[in-house]
Amino acid sequence: MQKRYFGTDGIRGRAGEHPITAEFMLRLGRAVGRVLANGGMAPVFIGKDTRVSGYMLESALEAGLVSAGANVRLLGPMPTPAVAFLTRDLRGSGGIVISASHNPYWDNGVKFFDGNGEKLGDAVELAIERELDVVPEPSARIGKAARVDDAAQRYAEHCRATVPGLQLRGLRIVLDCAHGATYQIAPKVFAELGAQVHAIGVAPDGENINRDCGATHIGALQAAVRDRGADIGIAFDGDGDRVQMVDADGAIADGDDLLYILVRDARTRGTLHGPVVGTLMTNFGVERAIGELGAQFLRANVGDRYVLQMLKEHGGVLGGEASGHLLSLDHAPTGDGIVSALLVLDALQRQGKTLAQARASLRRVPQVMLNVRTDPAVLAAVAVQTALRRVEGILRGRGRVVLRASGTEPLVRVTVEGEDAAEVQKLAQELANAVESAK
Repeated sequence: MQKRYFGTDGIRGRAGEHPITAEFMLRLGRAVGRVLANGGMAPVFIGKDTRVSGYMLESALEAGLVSAGANVRLLGPMPTPAVAFLTRDLRGSGGIVISASHNPYWDNGVKFFDGNGEKLGDAVELAIERELDVVPEPSARIGKAARVDDAAQRYAEHCRATVPGLQLRGLRIVLDCAHGATYQIAPKVFAELGAQVHAIGVAPDGENINRDCGATHIGALQAAVRDRGADIGIAFDGDGDRVQMVDADGAIADGDDLLYILVRDARTRGTLHGPVVGTLMTNFGVERAIGELGAQFLRANVGDRYVLQMLKEHGGVLGGEASGHLLSLDHAPTGDGIVSALLVLDALQRQGKTLAQARASLRRVPQVMLNVRTDPAVLAAVAVQTALRRVEGILRGRGRVVLRASGTEPLVRVTVEGEDAAEVQKLAQELANAVESAK
């Protein structure tokens, strides 16, 4: 059975349009209540980011859940990893996050965690979708809903405890919270660890989430770091599961850079277990640098869900994406922007290096990414496959090519990497032209 609604990370779309409507969320809440709560007393936790549509979706999900007999605990604005942590820590049957992550405010969505704070498997998502088609019957009991008043405090304490002994006294940090779910918690966590914190993106109005700020629009953070003479800048996305950094000069350190810093620190301390996992989009230079550290590197499909699956399958603990989704499974079961930032700062302190110094030994290779708007079915065309084999042959041993369909749009994404920037640009354009001609 194919999933109709669940994508790579829950259900997402434009708020007010199917399926991101109050009517559908009522049905979805009822279905989730039947599958996850299943008549038990353990509550389902609901958190959200700061989008104005979150109020509508939260109320609808709450009504559907309690109508199915589930108890509900409302967390209010809360980062995605906080919902995962609180679901596990407070022994819930599941967790729901209302968020469209890095998307603009007019989009929204829902993603789910099981009682262990881990993302749902395909079988559970299919079970929820099947339940959507079942004609509802009166529940033997009606659930209750209550608000968790100390949710932010619990999560902040968890973040600090994840990196015991870390002190940030004297460190000048600019935080960009993207007017999103970290806007209250992140400044508090870093300030309580002793940092001099200047926070931007901390005035959500329901519509400004991710707007020209946060991890997907790093310019605001770069300017603030330079203007204030800060030591480092840290940016989160709207729901707080991604992190990007900039050094004192405003140079960007993305998820690839931060993963490399964490891997090198773990190798030095002898705490790295199993392979490191990146994605099809991880820069070839990162793969090579991690190999030079003596660690095995594996590639998963794009999406932190697939990175997590591969880490579990191979007994690894560290993985991530250039977008800033970082996984450190010996510290948290899911990607956590605040915790990841603290782990990087802890590694920098231990190495006695600035961010710029710590990433200086990582040499990326030139990378070109092109999008071709077309039906992804053209990937199977003979001309496209012939062009792909030709480029692969040219780059064999000194570069890499990825040709894949977008998971959310009618696009084919062309990515080419290699040592020679001009050659990479030329080969990427040739491959994109082959895809375009195969329409």
